[in-house]
Formats: sequence, structure tokens, C-alpha cells
Amino acid sequence: MPSRREPAELPVIRVLVADDEAMIRAGVRAVLATDPAIDVVAEAADGRDAVELVRRHRPQVAVLDVRMPVMGGIEAAEEIRRTVPETGVVMLTTFGEDDYILRALGGGAAGFLIKSGEPEELIAGVRAVAEGAAYLSPKVAARVVAHLAAGGAGAAAGRRGAARERVAALTAREREVLAFLGGGLSNGQIARRLHVVEGTVKAHVSSILARLGVDNRAAAAVVAHEAGVVTPPPPEPKREA
Repeated sequence: MPSRREPAELPVIRVLVADDEAMIRAGVRAVLATDPAIDVVAEAADGRDAVELVRRHRPQVAVLDVRMPVMGGIEAAEEIRRTVPETGVVMLTTFGEDDYILRALGGGAAGFLIKSGEPEELIAGVRAVAEGAAYLSPKVAARVVAHLAAGGAGAAAGRRGAARERVAALTAREREVLAFLGGGLSNGQIARRLHVVEGTVKAHVSSILARLGVDNRAAAAVVAHEAGVVTPPPPEPKREA
């Protein structure tokens, strides 16, 4: 009789990794390999190859460096979201690339991670995006909000005030869902926290995006961070070795 912990029974998340530096790709692969439910199925050294490999392998998640030759990560993300919309995109960035992060928000990327961040954040980001959630690492969220507020104290206060006004226009339940969304929770996780069915959460998320005037969950998460209404996710349960 096969063991209940047989690897084949684990739900595997198929991932593509794209970075023009072989050492970075190796590091990302090594980190993801520590999670038995994640399988790196392809690697690319430039954006164009990344798009072609996504079309060929159909991974659940593509992890893309922002800066790559031939086709940059943002352009690759836009093309992936246009041609293979079922593949979620996680962008790898470094400090000082705030403009790229803001551009990627409009391109449909759902996750943003700092290369120098903790390995656990990479796994958490891949898992969240695979489940249909948005994931902003705490450092990325802080950088985005700081960048948006760079116009000075008055502009920063104005943006925070505007974000709070937009959030205040939501229903009480929508504000609760937005807070969880900003914390990187998937629809299923939010449903379990609120003790409702997942379809109800999906309806709330659609309404939130429309009311906030944003195109995707990651952009809504930025609004949640600006408004200061983020609810952190629960700790991940420890997996047996």
C-alpha cells in the first residue's frame, strides 16, 4: 500500500525561472527546491525565451527578473498575461527599481519580491500567486508606498488620505476582504478566515477592484498598504520532513 505522504500525491506547483544571471537562477531554483510541492520546470536567460517556455510548459507561476536582455521582465510579463493568462507572474527586483515595480503593476504581475529578501518570502510569493493571490513582500510594499509618497509630506498625506477615502467607500465586508488581500491571502484563505464560500470572496474581490478603480489584486494591495488596512497572513504550518 503506498504511503499517504507519497510525493506523487502532493499538489505540485510548476514554475519557470527567468534571469540573465546563471547564479541568480541557480539560487532561486535551490530555494524553491526546498519545498516538495514546487517544481522548476524551465529556466530562461532572457524575456523572449521566458515567454516561449511559458507557452510550451504552461507553468502556474513564472518568476521573472525585471531587467533582462532581448525582452525585459515587464514586457515579458505583459506578453505572458496576454497569451497565457493562467500563468501568474512574480517579479524579482532590487532596491532602486521602484519605477519598474509601478510599471509592472499595470502589466498584470501579481507578485513582487526583493532579490535580497528572505528565502521564505520567495516560497510564500510563489505559493500565493499559484493560488490566485497577490503577494508584495514587506520590503517591496514599503518601497512602493514610499515611492508614491516621494512628492513630499503634503503629497504623502494626500495619497494616504485619498487611499483611505477610497477604502471608506467600500462596504464593511469589502474592507475586511481588502485587508486580507493586502496581506497576500488567496481567495480560499480569505474564505476560511471569514467562514464563507470561496465564490463569495471572488464576488467581493471583483467589486473591490471596480470600486477602487484598479485592474488587479496587486494594485489593490498597494491601496490597502497606503490606507494602512493590511491584515498579515497567518503563519504557515510546519511541514513534516
